[in-house]
Amino acid sequence: MIWKILPRLAVVIGLISLFSGCYSFKGASLSPELKTIQISNIRMETAGGPANLSLDVNERLKEYFQRNTSLKLTTQAPDLLLEGTIVGYELSPQAPTSDDKAGLNRLTLRIQFRLTNRLDENKNFDQEFSFYQDFPQNQTLNQVEKALIPKLLDQIILDLFNKIAGDW
Repeated sequence: MIWKILPRLAVVIGLISLFSGCYSFKGASLSPELKTIQISNIRMETAGGPANLSLDVNERLKEYFQRNTSLKLTTQAPDLLLEGTIVGYELSPQAPTSDDKAGLNRLTLRIQFRLTNRLDENKNFDQEFSFYQDFPQNQTLNQVEKALIPKLLDQIILDLFNKIAGDW
């Protein structure tokens, strides 16, 4: 009985091997030559937002890169230099209702990042990253801020990382 299955199994394994060699996924990866990164203190150049927002961005960035890459943090002659400025922290009404009140409010965070890649100048960029979250109009910003800011930062940092490491 097993002798009847073996030739079919060999063909299936051969086909899987053949097709798996034809497909490759290009995703997020950093050049193996990159060893160090410097994440400069994030500057706050907007009104509004918690006083510790720039510090929170800085720490989350460092933690993300330490956890998800083999890059070492440094302050001297880094392969990658990441600088950022918080340029927007805005609350705006969304989804107007019939009585001219906002059905939702939107908190938007915008951060301008500049990356200098010492090993490949073609990978340098200066770009704004932003993300927003909506919340019900019957809640105040003070009530939701502590829950929304981590979501905003997580998405912005993910988008930033994909820009730095993405090869798509």
